[in-house]
Amino acid sequence: MRFKVVFFILLFSFSSLLFSQDSKWKKFKTLSAPEKCWVMWHPFVAKKALKITEEARSVTKSVKQEKLLKGLGNGNQVDAFRHAFWMANLTFEIGWRRAKSLGKSHEKGNYKDYKKRKLEDGVIPDKISSDMDLFNNDVGIEIGKQNSVLDFKKDVINAVKEGRCKIVKKDEKDNFLDCEGNVISLEEIKGKWENNKCLVNSNQ
Repeated sequence: MRFKVVFFILLFSFSSLLFSQDSKWKKFKTLSAPEKCWVMWHPFVAKKALKITEEARSVTKSVKQEKLLKGLGNGNQVDAFRHAFWMANLTFEIGWRRAKSLGKSHEKGNYKDYKKRKLEDGVIPDKISSDMDLFNNDVGIEIGKQNSVLDFKKDVINAVKEGRCKIVKKDEKDNFLDCEGNVISLEEIKGKWENNKCLVNSNQ
């Protein structure tokens, strides 16, 4: 037990030094507990993972602004792109196992955020959104495995448009729909981790 405590203290101290050297320490402190654990277990690739994460957000922002895909970024094509593109780049740079474990850590953090009623991208996370993210993460990992050149934007956009990713089912007015196509009122899903939202292929 004492060895484990010392080991984690050393890992935490190393991670602190790693991020404080280039003003990343503040960002580390904003991570969820599962994500911090991932950083401490992967200190030698953590900075690279952070850089890739920031780049993925930037590219996703440009995809949204250029209207290359539908949606504003939550539960729709842009959101699907963000996760798949993030994982494709992580897979290429740090390996698919590390990428997958970071994706899982992120979703564990979202569940903790749900319990604390904290927002992610302006909304409280729920299970269907987490399932969507994990599915799209796997699509991105496969794209990252299959490519020999670090240029995934076009491949991921095609994957979304071809329906290989998942999005949350909505109507033209942006109302959430169940799998039968019925509108789900906000009261039905407010504050619920599990609800009647429905995942569909990303070309719908």
